[in-house]
Amino acid sequence: MTANECIRERRSIRKFANRPVPHEVLAQIVTTASYAPSWKNTQITRYIAVEGDKKAALAKCTKLYPGNGTIIENAPMVIAITIVKGRSGYERDGSFSTPKGSGWQMYDAGVASEAFCLSAYEQGLGTVILGLYDEKDAAELLEIPEDRELIALIPIGYPDETPNAPRRKTVEDLLSYQS
Repeated sequence: MTANECIRERRSIRKFANRPVPHEVLAQIVTTASYAPSWKNTQITRYIAVEGDKKAALAKCTKLYPGNGTIIENAPMVIAITIVKGRSGYERDGSFSTPKGSGWQMYDAGVASEAFCLSAYEQGLGTVILGLYDEKDAAELLEIPEDRELIALIPIGYPDETPNAPRRKTVEDLLSYQS
């Protein structure tokens, strides 16, 4: 599979087969995702694999969008994406290197999350990145340390659906040139 095929063919999967994700496959995915670029190679993204009873409890942390609870319940595993706070976009003295301030942390987490999802797709797994959940309740349940921040939840498993690609904007809508 080429990178082009992987990017064009990957879909957000919301229905999963009743089949566990092998831990050794997950380790390969995280190894690949660790090559995602990050601010000054800070590599701030951390992954927490959630299964079993804790995953069932996590599904209840979706009051903002109950449909996400159903997706989490249906998935054999959920990956909690966290970041180490205060490193991406910062200098060693704690000052910002970028006018984006702490926002650069989200950029790094997003790049790493997409690398994770593309690597999972290459391994035959489906994913969907969820951002609507009760962050405080989920962070408490997962015992996220003070020096970290919970960024997203990614249900992962073998797909039980093959969604069509949503319509895409044209190159003319997306690209402009300046000189």
